[in-house]
Amino acid sequence: MSVREITFAEALNEALRQEMERDENVIVMGEDVGVYGGVFGVTKGLLEKFGFDRVIDTPISEAGFIGTAVGAAAMGLRPVVELMFVDFFGVAMDQIYNQAGKMRYMFGGKIKLPLTIRTTIGGGLSAAAQHSQVLYSIFAHVPGLKVVVPSTPYDAKGLLISSIRDDNPVMFFEHKLLYATKGPVPEEPYTIPLGKADVKREGSDVTLIGLALTVHHALKAADILAKEGISAEVVDPRTIVPFDKETILKSARKTGRVVIVDEDYDRCGFASWAAAIIADEAFEYLDAPIKRVTTPNVPIPFSPPLENHILPNADKVVNTVKSIFKRK
Repeated sequence: MSVREITFAEALNEALRQEMERDENVIVMGEDVGVYGGVFGVTKGLLEKFGFDRVIDTPISEAGFIGTAVGAAAMGLRPVVELMFVDFFGVAMDQIYNQAGKMRYMFGGKIKLPLTIRTTIGGGLSAAAQHSQVLYSIFAHVPGLKVVVPSTPYDAKGLLISSIRDDNPVMFFEHKLLYATKGPVPEEPYTIPLGKADVKREGSDVTLIGLALTVHHALKAADILAKEGISAEVVDPRTIVPFDKETILKSARKTGRVVIVDEDYDRCGFASWAAAIIADEAFEYLDAPIKRVTTPNVPIPFSPPLENHILPNADKVVNTVKSIFKRK
């Protein structure tokens, strides 16, 4: 495969284009995805190549266009819907969790629901409380939905292609601060299996688990810790549903210490669930309590200093790791 450096956004755009070329049933829908090319540029150029029948600018009605996409998926198309910010999911939640998530089960498997809902997540841009959450834990709680959270351009392309080809509804979460990040990505189409974690960095003393942007916080923390003689392993689950618990447990058993870094709210979030799995199935291997670096249960502030104060970062990870090594 020919590999070159492209951005996270470009990798997603390439995945969409290649899947639309491969399968005429793949369509793209959402607010400003056509003429404007998407608010973050992910769908740029698709309208010119595939036309208005397959790249559909919708009204500002999430309930309307996501409901339309559910019906289109049930009838044989493969819609890829852009929900501009995950914070807007509430106005279409019935269509997502009560219809898309349950239809294949309730119809006894007689229909498929090949629907991908792409949406942006995360703070760091001072976009305030209604545009800065991650919220993927809510969707992981709902039976019938798959939940994908890439952290690199390579993962973004391969996981999006797998999501589009999946016959079940997939929620695909893209952190806004990752769109401009660059990494090696093959030109040719490729898939990454949903439910396969990736060890981003090998280590022996502590396991750091992150999703999306927090993978990068964990990697930066690992560099800092290495200078102080602590070897950190960084594991990226990549998908929450399905979840590769074996890779997580293998790492926890190897290092004996675990810190989970999660930008979602602390209460009932991914970090708590992952910690429970490790405590249930690897407790006897642990040398210290499992720790979490998360976002407190408060609205995300508009103020940059306040926003930076509550969100996870590498320094918080480093301090948390050091705290478990100080325990007797």
